[in-house]
Amino acid sequence: MSLTVRKIATCFEEILLEGGRRDGEPLRKAAAAAVVENPYAGRPFSEDLSELVEPSAELGRELGERVAALLGVPVESYGKAALAGDGCEQEHAVALKTSVFGDAFREAIGGATAWLPSVNKRCAPGASVDVPLCYKDEVWVRSHYDTVTMQIPDAPLVGELVLVVAVASRGRLNERLGGKTKESVLRGDA
Repeated sequence: MSLTVRKIATCFEEILLEGGRRDGEPLRKAAAAAVVENPYAGRPFSEDLSELVEPSAELGRELGERVAALLGVPVESYGKAALAGDGCEQEHAVALKTSVFGDAFREAIGGATAWLPSVNKRCAPGASVDVPLCYKDEVWVRSHYDTVTMQIPDAPLVGELVLVVAVASRGRLNERLGGKTKESVLRGDA
């Protein structure tokens, strides 16, 4: 990998009940994060962030394959996040998760067509991040609006960036607020 990765962290959860009741298959959520050395840390301002953008496809594939394997079932929803440590610009974190990254990630999880929701922030080591999720083939499927929270106790350190991807196996348990459905998208309804 052309970026220096200090570590990769993962998390997984399986939600069986919500509101005291089951709703079919459990909701599985998984996340994977790469802690990356920022090549721009400590350097003067640069208009060109290609040293992060171009190699981010490698991270997209790697994290996508890991998180899909961790989930263990087909991915229905997804999201991404990036964190900037001390000595890094927020824009450096964003550079890791552009379309170059997103296209490779989508391919690795089994294809997707919807907007890939994201969030980014500057933070101290150990900060948590709530990764937003949406249905992978249509952003307006309300049942799949959710989050996965990720935290790495020792990251990002000075000069590091953290790139997080998150996926889920289905929409929220017992969702009942209406709106566009996954089934209507699969049928091709407008």
